[in-house]
Amino acid sequence: MLEEMLQQAQDVQKKIKQIQEELDDTEVIGEAGAGAVRVTMDAKGLIKSIKIDKESFATEKIEVLEDLIVAAIQDAKKKSDNAFTEKITEIGLPPDLLKNMFQ
Repeated sequence: MLEEMLQQAQDVQKKIKQIQEELDDTEVIGEAGAGAVRVTMDAKGLIKSIKIDKESFATEKIEVLEDLIVAAIQDAKKKSDNAFTEKITEIGLPPDLLKNMFQ
């Protein structure tokens, strides 16, 4: 019985390590302004890059650009959270339980 429980714990630990590796490789792209601003983020919520379509903005529209960057980050974060939740629920554990382990 104890040996069985230890084996199950080891299996979960292996799955968590595998998911951590998958999350490192999973990227999502948040967009705002019909693609004028794009934010690439990993499934852990770390921003990898911000791309701005330079032809979409004149210097006088910088406030609009700033708002779109925030919107694109929020979109990417939402997608990142969804990717994380999807991976964690695959092993049958509640995402809230493990979220802090992966950040």
